[in-house]
Order: sequence, then structure tokens, then C-alpha cells
Amino acid sequence: MAVKQKKERKGLATLMNNTSLEAALPAREIHELPISELVVNADQPRKHFDEQGMATLAESIKNLGIFQPIVVRKQNKKYQIVAGERRYRAALMVGLETVPVVVKNYNTEEMTEVALVENLQREGLDPIEEALAYQGLMNKYKLTQEMISARLGRSRSHIANMMRLLKLAPAVQKDLIEGDLTVGQARPLLALKTAAQQVEAAERIKDGELSARQAEQLVKAMMDKKTAKATFAHPQDTAEVRALVDRLKLSLGSPVSIKFRSGKKVQGKIEIAFTSEEELTRLIAYMESQEGGSEEGGMTFRV
Repeated sequence: MAVKQKKERKGLATLMNNTSLEAALPAREIHELPISELVVNADQPRKHFDEQGMATLAESIKNLGIFQPIVVRKQNKKYQIVAGERRYRAALMVGLETVPVVVKNYNTEEMTEVALVENLQREGLDPIEEALAYQGLMNKYKLTQEMISARLGRSRSHIANMMRLLKLAPAVQKDLIEGDLTVGQARPLLALKTAAQQVEAAERIKDGELSARQAEQLVKAMMDKKTAKATFAHPQDTAEVRALVDRLKLSLGSPVSIKFRSGKKVQGKIEIAFTSEEELTRLIAYMESQEGGSEEGGMTFRV
């Protein structure tokens, strides 16, 4: 029995250095099992399955079958999926009765590690799923960041930075999950103290299509009290003004921003962005066509 466990642990070490999960598994261990005998792993790192991707995979399995076996471990009278849940779900979608599997004698901790590694190697996790997986390893198995780094082949700083994303406001985490923000765009928001500030900054980053560097500059400006008061916290910077910005963007077909100056009077400027001479010409022609128009035909600005 001790020899068997030692062999499995060695296989796990080999797995960490391979580019695909099944590359470390001998073909002679592949079996066909009824799909009804399989159960999912509730601690699977991947929590979200892209519908379009699943539909494509299901169509491939329907036409060509499953080429890579699903990795399972025996659990009571069933077989728990260690890696390959997407293939399992797609097989269910097309009505397969049996699926190829490889049965491994992983304990619960090894199973969690293998599932995480498989998803990381396939780049199948969104940033929050990855962060939650690291957190789970630390909380459930009392692993340190250094231990996770050594066992998964990721740098300690990478693991620490990913886990810090869990401190972001839920709405910002949702943006990361859905791909509306990148890690580079979201990480600067950690410097903002309140969830409301993080959400506001995230909306500005998305609306302005800011780069990671520009996101850092935005956060820096928001943290500067004097700049924040003049640029972002002006009393007239309200939902009404933001709605006006949206109207201008729609009418002009170009990015627009309204910037207020500090002071008692309402002062500031409207900026319209353009990226070519042709676009500038179009904007000038549009604005000239509005001169002398009625209030219904033109645009009335109120701030």
C-alpha cells in the first residue's frame, strides 16, 4: 500500500511539469464507465463554464468522441471527477452513455491540487477562480503561499497578487470574472479604500477603455484630495451629467468627457476625442450642421 501511495505522489510531481494532464497517465489505465457513475467535484476550481465554448465542445464530442479521458477517483460507490468536468458536461449534453476515464488513488488534497493544476495549465480559470483556489488550499489544507508556490510552480508574488484581488468590491470581481476588466486594470483599484470608489473607478476604466497604466493614473488622481475634488467630486458631477455625456457620445459617435473646475461657479470644458483627420472633419461638419437648429433638432446642454 505504501508503495502504491508513493507511486501516486511521484505521478503528481510529474504532472506538475507536463503541459497536459493526460500526458502523465499510462494508456493502459483507461476504462469505459457509465456516465451515470460519475459525480462532480464540489471543490472544482472552475466555477463558470462558457456556454458557447461548451456548445462547441459538445458538437466536437458528438462528431468525434472524447479523445482525452476524464480523470476520476473512487468515492464510495461512485467515481468523483478530478479533472475533465467540461468533457463530462459536454458528454451529458450530447447524451453519451459511457465515457473514457482514468482512475487514480488521489487523496482529497492531491485531488484539489491536480484539479487546480489542470485548469491553470489550460488557462481555464478566470482571475477570481484562481484566487479562490489558492485561498482554498491555504484555508483547507493549511498551506502557506511558499508551499503553494513550490508545489504548483507559480511564484509566491503571483499567488499573493492574485489573492489580493479577493479584496476588491464584489462588482469589480464580477467584471474580472466576465472579462470586462483585466488583472492589470483592476489591481490599482486595491489602493482605493471604499467599495464605492472602486466601482466608480472601474466604470471609468471601462467607459474610457483605459490601459493598465492609465488605470494607475486614474487611481492616483482619485487618491489626491485636491485633484479628486476638482475633477471627480465636483457637485455637478452627478448622474445627470453622466447621462449627458452618454448622450453626447451617442450623438457625436466619439468619446466625450466633461471636466469641471473647482470653485463656486460651474466652469469647465467638454473634450471630444478623435483619432484621424477624417474623423475630425466629420465632427466639425456635424457641429456646423447643428448651428441655427431648433431646440428639438439640435442639442440643448444643461449642467
